[in-house]
Amino acid sequence: MSTVIWEQDGGVGRITLNRPETINAWTAEFGKELVDIVESAAADDSVRAVLITGAGRGFSSGADLKAGFEPHPDDQMPDVRKELHLYHGAITGIRRMPKPVVAAVHGAAVGIGCSLALACDLVLAAESSFFGLAFVNIGLMPDGGSTLFVPTAVGKARAFQMALLGERVSAQQALEWGLVNFVHPDEHIRAEADVLIEKLANGPTRSYAGTKEALNRMLYPQMDDQLALEADIQHALARSKDFFEGVGAFVEKRQPAFTGR
Repeated sequence: MSTVIWEQDGGVGRITLNRPETINAWTAEFGKELVDIVESAAADDSVRAVLITGAGRGFSSGADLKAGFEPHPDDQMPDVRKELHLYHGAITGIRRMPKPVVAAVHGAAVGIGCSLALACDLVLAAESSFFGLAFVNIGLMPDGGSTLFVPTAVGKARAFQMALLGERVSAQQALEWGLVNFVHPDEHIRAEADVLIEKLANGPTRSYAGTKEALNRMLYPQMDDQLALEADIQHALARSKDFFEGVGAFVEKRQPAFTGR
């Protein structure tokens, strides 16, 4: 079964993250399928607007820590840089796609799952949803573009708060901070998303494309450099003792004992 599902109805394309047993956690296979869809099917001119949702009880819980990372051939340590470079195709593809991309978030949008949601042009959130840069809880730093998308949306103080404390941000708080555009009752989120994406698909596509290009130039002029920097720092952190302690504590459901090494 595909880990990412693509459906098209007229000018509307729908991407469904489809690893519900893990709350749509990311693996290399998942990332490759997502990138393939973003760069091919979703990029087709017949698609005028794209909606991204998650199957099951959440949008995405971030990287699949239990699945682990492919080892680097030189030292057998996690090759996080390679995996992030793969994932970046989805993030940059969404940002540069000359059409509106909407995220409809329910449940968790955490880690790179949060990054994916924030990479979209508009974000709808269910009342029960929450967002978080939980990387710090396992000794890592935000990636997937979060160090770009979050401060641009919420400013310095709240960006540092999210990144350093790793706390959950509720849907209502996310709305107040400017992380999301709309909050709807859980039972209405899909219907509201369908109404919005249909409206966008029937709108002035060239106007949307021009607006998106200009706003990207203003807001994210160094996106590629920032993603590369995140990958380099994350790659080094994934070789730290704190990271292995953080993952061990996560799997064992205990508090980590970080040493700064």
